[in-house]
Amino acid sequence: MNVIRTAMLLAFMTALFMGVGYLIGGQSGMMIAFVVAAGMNFFSYWNSDRMVLANYHAQEVDANTAPEFYEMIRQLSANAGLPMPRVYLYDSPQPNAFATGRNPQNAAVAASTGLLNMLTEEEVAGVMAHELAHVQNRDTLTMTITATLAGAISMLGNFAFLFGGNRDNNNNNPLGGIGVLVAMIVAPFAAMLVQMAISRTREYSADRRGAEICGHPLWLASALGKIAGYAQQIPNDDAERNPATAHMFIINPLSGQKMDNLFSTHPDTGNRIAALQDMAGEFASQPAPRSTPAPAADRAVRKARSVPSAGWGRDNSNPPKGPWS
Repeated sequence: MNVIRTAMLLAFMTALFMGVGYLIGGQSGMMIAFVVAAGMNFFSYWNSDRMVLANYHAQEVDANTAPEFYEMIRQLSANAGLPMPRVYLYDSPQPNAFATGRNPQNAAVAASTGLLNMLTEEEVAGVMAHELAHVQNRDTLTMTITATLAGAISMLGNFAFLFGGNRDNNNNNPLGGIGVLVAMIVAPFAAMLVQMAISRTREYSADRRGAEICGHPLWLASALGKIAGYAQQIPNDDAERNPATAHMFIINPLSGQKMDNLFSTHPDTGNRIAALQDMAGEFASQPAPRSTPAPAADRAVRKARSVPSAGWGRDNSNPPKGPWS
């Protein structure tokens, strides 16, 4: 089903891209847009993950450079039955995370330095389990390609704004100024609506699967509340420069996210938290799942930080923060 949805999405976005080309330059503009869209679809399939990671200057880490975080991802991936993804960190004080890649065998997960510094280990585990759920659900290909094409459509809208007033260009435009106006406003708006639909329909599913992977729905619920609060206070400059990628994050990273729910790229955080709290009630009636990280790794982390061995997920009066800084 995800393959079918991805194919339909690519077809719609390609048609939208061609339509913008037609509005700007008539049939010749449409043909040029088709060639460009076909090339972008091919390029995005193989390289969209690298492009997104490059936009955020993400650096790959391993067991030597970020041992605790890398071990956490390894344990969560094993819980999910996934191959080990590439693991990245990007420098941003805003706590957030995203996943990318065309399939589980070529996936990457990325977390901000703010996420590791400002959230507890349990909350970080919940967030990264959510991102691995996107990988398992094969959402990452759709989300990264959508980000690439939506950015290209916005670029065409800017092109229409800059050159739409040219008389020679208007002679090729079958709708004249109306066509330019549609290319400038309607097409980018339609691309934005597609991004919203993708994110809204998939975040709840990833929340639930992520809670199953880490074994504790309340870890993720707590993380969502904190990230949403911090995102309103701490800007992410790279995200502001690349707004087409906003739907890829676990929480909208843009400073202008406080708008009407109709135009939100993410479901309401309160509703997501409520769903996870309901899920925690379901878990309470079941045998306790294995915590993450594994006990050996947990003991090593606690020994390094002299934290009492109360165990993850318990009500410690001062829950430990991750040893990431």
